Amino acid sequence: MQTALLETLDKDQLLALLEERGQQIYGLTQQNAYLESQVEMYKRMQFGQKHERFEGDPAQIALPFEAPSEQAAAQEEILQEKISYIRKRPNHKGRAALPSHLPVEEIEIYPAGDLSEMVCIGKEVTEELDYEPARFLIKRYIRYKYAPKNGEGIRIGQLPERVIDKGIPSARLLASILTDKYLDHLPLYRQKQRFAREDIQIASSTLEGWTKEALIKLEPLYEQLVFDMKSKGYWQVDESPIKVLESDKKGACHQGYYWVYHSPLDGVVLFDYQPTRGSAGAKSMLESFKGYLQTDGYAVYEKHGKRKDVIHLACWAHARREFERALDNDKTRAQIALSMIQQLYAVERKARQLMLDAVEIKELRLKESLPVINELGKWIFEQIKSTLPKSQIGKAMQYSYGRWDALSAYLYDGNLLIDNNQIENSIRPLALGRKNYLFAGSHEAAQRAAMIYSFFAICKKHNVNPYNWLKNTLLNISTINHKNITDLYPQRFNKIHQLTVSGKAKTDNTAENDSK
Repeated sequence: MQTALLETLDKDQLLALLEERGQQIYGLTQQNAYLESQVEMYKRMQFGQKHERFEGDPAQIALPFEAPSEQAAAQEEILQEKISYIRKRPNHKGRAALPSHLPVEEIEIYPAGDLSEMVCIGKEVTEELDYEPARFLIKRYIRYKYAPKNGEGIRIGQLPERVIDKGIPSARLLASILTDKYLDHLPLYRQKQRFAREDIQIASSTLEGWTKEALIKLEPLYEQLVFDMKSKGYWQVDESPIKVLESDKKGACHQGYYWVYHSPLDGVVLFDYQPTRGSAGAKSMLESFKGYLQTDGYAVYEKHGKRKDVIHLACWAHARREFERALDNDKTRAQIALSMIQQLYAVERKARQLMLDAVEIKELRLKESLPVINELGKWIFEQIKSTLPKSQIGKAMQYSYGRWDALSAYLYDGNLLIDNNQIENSIRPLALGRKNYLFAGSHEAAQRAAMIYSFFAICKKHNVNPYNWLKNTLLNISTINHKNITDLYPQRFNKIHQLTVSGKAKTDNTAENDSK
């Protein structure tokens, strides 16, 4: 039937039919390549990192509850030899020194027996790192009242500032609860279990109330951080999902988002919760931004990156990931691209090792990175013509080719970074926390969490102990002059704390000299 039908067609009709069939075959080939790449990617996601899969043997017999006496005796002998070896094993000579700032408890051990006829000729010192579990205690403030003899008025000692008015938790306890929850990812219900082990019964609602009140205290400092962040001229931006229990749909969680803004030049991080990932979510921060904006390829960022007062920087780490995903699809061409991207990162490592300043970094990049970028750009331009767009290697090339100017823009200034990895590192603790507490109770709770995530991320970048910073901030935020509120920023904590300690030491020395 088909042969007879073909014989009735003229030359033009046959050519048209062949062209149509060719397009169909081309489309099916593209679809097949795309599906194959997707299958390979899912295989890597499913099996690539899982090395501890259990494979049970159905023929395996049940283990006995007790071993034969002969085996038990042999095992006991082996254990005795092992214990004897461990006891006699010499200490490792290259062990790290114990921290000098820790308090030392000295325990003096004398030889047994009568030492009256013996002379001490020396001593040997052995140190070990010890641990004492957290200790709960009650601080009882006793304020004495005084009345003048004429009976006019009463004077009483002033109670120190409380974080929660008429509440029982101290600043240290609240700092511990928040640090455990938002930094060490210990949900409140697990903290409640820890209290219970010490025979301290605290209701879940009470713990939640303490957390809420403590975070509300940080709101003025967070609002100042938002204000100051908007004056920065170089941002890295990313977003990450968070489930919120409060939802319009019955029985479902709302999918909210943390929009994260990072200022690489001074190590400031800002988490901002928004109910949406759409353009409205970034509007309050990005609509007034001017300067360098470094992001991934999300459309919302692309829109803001096209404004005249914004220079959009892309992320080479994202471009590299696309080519890494293409290794199963087109290994040869993917390796060529990855090799050249690797050269760009080698230049960045060189700049760090030489500790170059911004001007020197720019010169080094123009000398060594620019030729690599030009070569890679020409190669992609030639190869993309013969690449299936829906294949993974095609998508990798399209990703880089469509953002080539943004990928090259980091060459403008030595202060700019090659990728967005720093902001992704700031988001990582959030991902760990989500696995433990699963969701935020409300949109307001999610925003309050954004505040503490911001400050803890800054603590990490500036090597600040987050517990010490939070304890100090909770103690002082209610009484500090609003003009000096930025002194409570985590990035200023170490410097101000050192000045306070040194000032106190000078005062103590002066007082001691005066007494002499």
